[in-house]
Amino acid sequence: MSPIIQTESLTKTFGSNTAVNAVSFDVQKGEVFGLLGPNGAGKTTLLSMLCTILKPTSGTAVINGYDIIRDSARVRQSIGIVFQDPSVDSDMTSRENLQMHADLYGVPVSQQASRIQEVLTLVQLEDRADQFLNTYSGGMRRRLEIARGLLHYPRVLFLDEPTIGLDPQSREHIWSYIRQLQEREDMTLILTTHYMEEADELCNRIAIIDHGTIVALDEPSALKQAVGSEVIHLETDEPEKLQDLLMKIPEIETVRVTGGEVRVSVPHADDELPRVMEIAFKAGIRMKSVHLTRPDMNDVFMHYTGREIREEGHESIGRMAMMKRRSSR
Repeated sequence: MSPIIQTESLTKTFGSNTAVNAVSFDVQKGEVFGLLGPNGAGKTTLLSMLCTILKPTSGTAVINGYDIIRDSARVRQSIGIVFQDPSVDSDMTSRENLQMHADLYGVPVSQQASRIQEVLTLVQLEDRADQFLNTYSGGMRRRLEIARGLLHYPRVLFLDEPTIGLDPQSREHIWSYIRQLQEREDMTLILTTHYMEEADELCNRIAIIDHGTIVALDEPSALKQAVGSEVIHLETDEPEKLQDLLMKIPEIETVRVTGGEVRVSVPHADDELPRVMEIAFKAGIRMKSVHLTRPDMNDVFMHYTGREIREEGHESIGRMAMMKRRSSR
């Protein structure tokens, strides 16, 4: 079976800056594919090329059998986008918003009413369909944006930070809708997120992009296993002193101090913990707390990028599209 998305040496430069550097990867039909990257890593530029918002400098990609350069109109018919920035009209009802976009997307008139009702039911807004959006919560608006992205039966749905700014309960609800999309809509999902647990929970595979290149791509479990180390967390009033002592142990890979906590990376934390505690005891260092953690997606992200992912101040596909519209006037 051919991948539904294929990129080959996809590259985008802005003057002397290479934002995306010869990126190649495939996405299989029905996957939830995560794309993670620090601010300025090239993630938004890459997605904007796939969505035909930006034209590549070189290389290409094929989505649903259509080339993003030669067949950009067909690509746009094949994809839906849920922007992280609000993009629905608050002065209209849900049904009116969806009706307007059904016309814009070219949904056949004979199918519009039933399709609108179908997507409203999918995101559980059918009972609020004729109420104005100024009565909606943030989570309800995001659900409407997902419904709008599904109107024209896209084969690939791009979800740009679908739960950013939502409370934990609303985020859980959005997650359940995303899982339903796979089952009910026979759809491939491309997800960007700053919530590492969200990527871990939802994605079949994850690509991490940094400095314009894919630095890691695999299933979440494989990525975590590749990082390898387990972490001993030691809270103490003398973190620097403890760090100096522990750095002398050959089996310890790294010792980092974060706030008042010493984080010790080792292959087998259970085996090393007694020795770590003995060293601290002999040095007269008192522990406030001790616990162990296994690698998670935050550790994976830190391992491959050397940075922690941030929510604030990052670019979005929606802003990129807005900039393109302004520049084309």
